[in-house]
Amino acid sequence: MGFVWSRGGGRLGSALLTCRPPCGSRPPSILFHRLLVANRGEVAVRIAKACHKLGVTPVGIYSEADRGAHWLEEMGHTVCVGPAPSADSYLRSDRILQAAVQTRCSALHPGWGFLAEDPRSAALCRQHGITFVGPSPQVISRMGLKSPAKEAMRAAGLPVIPGSIGLVADVESAVACAAEVGYPVIIKADSGGGGRGMRRCDDEASLRQAFPEASAEARSAFGSGLLYLERFLRGGRHVEVQILADSYGHAIHLGERDCSVQRNHQKLIEEGPCPILSAERRAEIGRSAAQAAAAIGYVGAGTIEFLLSEEGELFFMEMNTRLQVEHPVTELITGVDIVCEQINIAAGRRLELRQEDVSFEGHAIECRINAEDALDNFRPTPGLLSTFEIARGEGPGTMRVDTHMAEGESVSPYYDSLVAKLIAVGQDREMAIQTMLNALQNSRIEGISTTIPMHLAVLQSAEFCAGNYDTTTLPGWPPAQARGTAS
Repeated sequence: MGFVWSRGGGRLGSALLTCRPPCGSRPPSILFHRLLVANRGEVAVRIAKACHKLGVTPVGIYSEADRGAHWLEEMGHTVCVGPAPSADSYLRSDRILQAAVQTRCSALHPGWGFLAEDPRSAALCRQHGITFVGPSPQVISRMGLKSPAKEAMRAAGLPVIPGSIGLVADVESAVACAAEVGYPVIIKADSGGGGRGMRRCDDEASLRQAFPEASAEARSAFGSGLLYLERFLRGGRHVEVQILADSYGHAIHLGERDCSVQRNHQKLIEEGPCPILSAERRAEIGRSAAQAAAAIGYVGAGTIEFLLSEEGELFFMEMNTRLQVEHPVTELITGVDIVCEQINIAAGRRLELRQEDVSFEGHAIECRINAEDALDNFRPTPGLLSTFEIARGEGPGTMRVDTHMAEGESVSPYYDSLVAKLIAVGQDREMAIQTMLNALQNSRIEGISTTIPMHLAVLQSAEFCAGNYDTTTLPGWPPAQARGTAS
């Protein structure tokens, strides 16, 4: 992942740049001269690296809290978009768009989080002649609402979890639907994510109590209290398929990732390929996901997420219309630079990769290292990184480290607590696990508490090594000596 960066100060031209992409044998093509990176931290660095590989100048934005941050050095030019609170800076699409216009950027990459799945921001870009690196506003809007997304994927041929057809208007409608589907059921926010506005209900009484609570929580979190209902599937695995699709109707898949190690519906460890899928099932799932993406007119990189039941049934859950945090897992086992492909597709280029060109080699595991005290109920621990040494070459496989932090910098209390992503790749799953363990055990991060103890416990647990877990369990955690003090 080598690249060359240049700090701001150079003269900004207005011409487009002709460059040769880094992969394949594609001819030179006109790409964007400047691209606004509408995000911060680790994902901003990742996008900047892809820009440098393609010969595109990345323009970064920052809040007052991020002024002078190490990761801004990866940008060719930077613009302040507001004070520390994200609502006044990184979530201000008007200010971000103004920054793009004033710096004469012809494209905008939203990364993940913040405005990445905001159809209004995508539409504003289009109105001002700026290419949004992602699907159309219409597709973002349709797939961002869980009930319409389910219906779209049902029409595209994917199986969906049994539940309501569309939204449930009120508690009586929910009770009637649950009686037909069968308990236990789960109610979910139509605009939701991260577990907010979500409640499991084992009987009618619990459903009647949970419905108004979930609606109120969803309204507070997302501005909409609309809910839908599904049968609750016990013991499911979270399996997601990475797809790429261009504007000419061509879509492929890059295999799947297993993201079942979660806490409160937040992913902690991701790996690829899924350790419990056969090669035949993997090809079948990938093919179905790519066909579904093409059927809805999807353009760009995206992820179709499934729940794999204990009985082996696979059900569509949702689609993420953006780059995923865990995309390096797929990059390491396929050799495909997903961010470069995103930018190429947004520039109007055909996706020259064919499904038969995609091969899978080895096994990769990603650990998200957060500034949290795992032994104190994952309490956030922002502060100064007095020591920041990530071990990379401990073998037996190889390591990739994606981070925006440096020793002597501080983890901000204003934003997410991600410090680094460690991705290990080996010839097989056992080698990948051992490589990750070696890296975690030999890394030194001081000044803050991190989630490394949790990762070590999970990776060394018998359940994880055997693949015997689901989204409702955190294998190996809390450790026996900490039970009762951690969760």
